[in-house]
Amino acid sequence: MSQKPSQVEVEIFDQSYSVRGADPEHVRAVAAFVDNEMREVSRASGAVDSVRIAVLAALNIADELIQLKAEAGAGDGAARKTRERLEKLARELSDALEE
Repeated sequence: MSQKPSQVEVEIFDQSYSVRGADPEHVRAVAAFVDNEMREVSRASGAVDSVRIAVLAALNIADELIQLKAEAGAGDGAARKTRERLEKLARELSDALEE
């Protein structure tokens, strides 16, 4: 039985967001991951425009996801489970961002 989504307040790159998700701790972990990626991009690129930083971080995250999907597509049960988990996480993130 799945949990009913609840609103979770998170902070990403010094901006507050209200995100809905079934598991608040998971939402916080995802937000922390995105925040960290944006901060790394900001440090590495020297960019200050938050939209540019967000797009570059999204490209890095998407690249990592695509590489993991390609590796997972190679075969065994563990890889299949990894691929399914990645697809589920991508759907959850998409759903959360639509709100």
